[in-house]
Amino acid sequence: QVQLVESGGGSVQAGGSLRLSCAASGFPYSFYSMAWFRQAPGKEREGVAAIEDDGSTRYSDSVEGRFTISRNNARRTLTLQMNSLKPEDTAMYYCAAAPSLIYGGRGLIANAYNYWGQGTQVTVSL
Repeated sequence: QVQLVESGGGSVQAGGSLRLSCAASGFPYSFYSMAWFRQAPGKEREGVAAIEDDGSTRYSDSVEGRFTISRNNARRTLTLQMNSLKPEDTAMYYCAAAPSLIYGGRGLIANAYNYWGQGTQVTVSL
């Protein structure tokens, strides 16, 4: 049974940092594309950062240079280090997974991912 469990969310002031983690189980983690998405109230789910099985990464323009995605295949964990947080980063953050593609990557398209966690809330205040 596939499980993705996020942790690390919370409340922080603008300019602060948070580190999100996702613990994965029930699938061959090292062969999967992994990603972080977020959804704010009244808005569509947005891709934040993705990392492929080969370690290549992709970021949305809104977080490039502030967020860092990483994976530890031995521990089956996915991490999102978020620095210089802004109020517009406030959202529910979700971990997502899907089998890696032979060519290219799954990137930041929500429909490309099969499995989702329950989410962890991030709130950034002024």
